[in-house]
Formats: sequence, structure tokens, C-alpha cells
Amino acid sequence: MPLSEYEQRVLEQMERQLASDDPRLANTLTQRGRRAVGRYVVAGIGAALGLLLLVIGAAGSLPLLGVLGFIVMFAAVAYAFARPHRASGPTGVVADDGSVRKASGHKQSQGRRPKGQGFMARMEDRWDRRRGEHGGL
Repeated sequence: MPLSEYEQRVLEQMERQLASDDPRLANTLTQRGRRAVGRYVVAGIGAALGLLLLVIGAAGSLPLLGVLGFIVMFAAVAYAFARPHRASGPTGVVADDGSVRKASGHKQSQGRRPKGQGFMARMEDRWDRRRGEHGGL
């Protein structure tokens, strides 16, 4: 059932509000979570091989082979669902005159915590920034 014009306008307004309030979250929600098919193929083959080793180990009363099969299966599934490693952040910054210089820890100078901070610390930082933006509402 299609949305009415009013519902479409309200939805678009909510999208714009989300994008202005939290652009990083909006960007995350709009990105497609596509993973390479090859990653799933490798994980599937690994899981099948691990299952085969597990069954052979159980049928032949070889506990070491069964444990090895379980470990291979577990590793294959973990590989399939793990986030692919990507480069973290820009490698340089463009200055006003157009020159490029290496990216420095300019975020550190703003009083933020290091990149390896925990979830709660990041949430506290966001809370503090929002409280500061709205004049302590």
C-alpha cells in the first residue's frame, strides 16, 4: 500500500531532521551493507570443511579431529560476519591555500578522547556536545 502525500512529506521531513541532528547516524543508515560475495564463498567452504572434519572426528572416535573441525567451522562463520578492515580516516588535510598536509590529531586538540575510547565515553562526549550546542537545555 503506497503512502499518502501527507505521509511522504512527514517521512521526508523526518529524514531531513535526522540528517541535520545526527549526520553520522543518517549516513550509516543510508549506506548499503553489501559484502563481497567471495567472503561468503570462502566462509561457506570453510564451514563445510569444518563440519566434515567434525563428523569424521566423531565417527572415528578422534576427539582432536572433531575439535579441529569445530574450530575451523567457528573461524569460518566469524570470518563471514566480521567487518572487513578499511582504512581509518583521511590521509591528509587540504589547507586554505590548496596545499595538502598530513592529517594530524586535530581532533585531540578539541578535547576529545582518543580513537580507542569505549562506547560509554563516546556517548558522554556526544551528550556534552549536544548540551553545549543547545545552551544547557
